[in-house]
Formats: sequence, C-alpha cells, structure tokens
Amino acid sequence: MKKWNFKIKSNPKELGEKIESSLNSVNGLVFNLDCDKNDSINFKIRKRILYPWHLFFLNSLVVNGKLSKTKIENESNVEISFNQHFLWVAVILADMILGLSLLIVVVSGKDNNVYTYLIGTLILAIGVILWIRTQRKYEQNIQEYKILISQVLGVQKTFANNV
Repeated sequence: MKKWNFKIKSNPKELGEKIESSLNSVNGLVFNLDCDKNDSINFKIRKRILYPWHLFFLNSLVVNGKLSKTKIENESNVEISFNQHFLWVAVILADMILGLSLLIVVVSGKDNNVYTYLIGTLILAIGVILWIRTQRKYEQNIQEYKILISQVLGVQKTFANNV
C-alpha cells in the first residue's frame, strides 16, 4: 500500500463535488463517495473488472481517499492510499502457497516423484513472475491515478510525481 498526502486550497465539499462530477461520467470506473460525521469526505475509485482476463490488461488498483478540513480556513488535507486489488493478491498467494506446498512434500520425502518437483517449481516460478509483474504494473498504475486525480483537483503536476 502506498500513500499520497497533500494540502489544497479549497473546501472538502467543493473538492468532493468536483471529483464526483468528473469521475461519475467515466465509463469503466466504480466511484463511491461518503460523507463522515466530522465533515470529512471518503471516496473510493477502482476500475470495474468484468472478466478474469481484465486483470492482465486493466489498471487493478483500489484508490481510497479522504478529504478533511484543516485549521486554516478554505484548506483541505487530501489523503490517498493505493491498494492492490484483492483478486490479484489472492491469485498470487494461492499460486505461491501451492508451489511451496508441493516442494515441501518432495523435500520431506513423502513423494519422491520428479514430476511433482517440476510442477511445484513451475507453479512457484509462475507465482514469483506474477508478483514481479504486478509490482511493476502497480507503480505504473499509481502514476496514472496520480495524474488523473491531480488533473481533476487542479493540483500542480509536481504533486503527481511525488510518492
């Protein structure tokens, strides 16, 4: 999970309306906006995944954000966190656990079959490759969302490059 925090000179309600009006019209995005008791606004953005192969091609991040007031009038704190989609985490963990369990069975001597060793190694290698690939894609997707959010909020481009 990566976090991105900054302050912007605007009211949280105005920022929430600005985000809602900009992102509700975008096809393929799921956008939720909730108001808290403390005059803070929480929002969640993610791309809709309709088919399993969409995981490989679409941006699979879940963006959680919070807009809250500061002590200075007409200024807001913006706190945004970027999380990997749960389905990706589940697929990678299941793959790695399966591969490791097959290798443990072979090493413990319960099954001395060469094919079990090869299948376990292959499944574990696929899990590691998927993990590396998703980490690279994760960084690219974070930059895409930072650019999108900075354009919607009217933030300077220097904010979009800072993690």
